Amino acid sequence: MVAHPDLKTSRITAQLSAAVKDLEHVTVHELSAAYPDRRVDAIREQELLRQHDTIVLQFPWHWYSVPGVLKEWMDQVLTYGFAYGAGGDALQGKRLQLVISTGAPESSYTPSGHNRFTMAELLRPLEVTAHLCGLDLAEPLILHSAYRVTPDELAAHAVRYRELISDVPAYAGH
Repeated sequence: MVAHPDLKTSRITAQLSAAVKDLEHVTVHELSAAYPDRRVDAIREQELLRQHDTIVLQFPWHWYSVPGVLKEWMDQVLTYGFAYGAGGDALQGKRLQLVISTGAPESSYTPSGHNRFTMAELLRPLEVTAHLCGLDLAEPLILHSAYRVTPDELAAHAVRYRELISDVPAYAGH
């Protein structure tokens, strides 16, 4: 899932998405384009999740959380009886990979830094969501200082992303 309020204006998220979209086992699904009115087709999304062993959430870090479109998607798709609770085992054992870009340097995500908390601490809500849904949370791939990243640094990060995604199975049953 790619969650960006306006992918057309994005330098980082757009290039990272482009870096993996041609991989045979990858489905790049841009949430804002699919649901401009934020009316998520939960049944369609749940079926898409069932078809993949690895779920990638790619997004820019917004106000210490996911962008609104991804939060809306989570609220409507990760429901009781599907993702958790009685009968909610559809995601059990699948891998969750977070691919995040931040505007601040990594040093600002420390107890003594500007943001006061580490990224691991700030990502706890996603960690507990993964746990509740039975997902195996992989080490997040984070690009800090996105606004200051040079084209070469971005290209190198895109290669790391592509390699990371190439190394894991994406389709269920494959």
